[in-house]
Amino acid sequence: MKITINSVHFSAADRLRNYIEKRMNKLDRFFDRVVDARVNLKLQQEVKGANKSVEIALHVPGNTLIAQVQSNTFEHATNQAIEKIKTQLKKHKEKLEAR
Repeated sequence: MKITINSVHFSAADRLRNYIEKRMNKLDRFFDRVVDARVNLKLQQEVKGANKSVEIALHVPGNTLIAQVQSNTFEHATNQAIEKIKTQLKKHKEKLEAR
């Protein structure tokens, strides 16, 4: 799966990029026909507390799955967004198998 990571209002460290890629690559276990993924990291400086936002757009044949989460850390937001994407992937796979 091809993963594109974009960071807005900051430059993401290699450690964060590696963490995200490692977690995203595990999604292949749930659905093996993922075309590509786009991860947008946003740092909202005008917001206090949960100012780190992660948006994942996962392209699968015939559909695009999207999850967006805000949290105190990018790692926590990434984990929550991936859990949402897992749920969507499972539902998408069930729909395909039901056809």
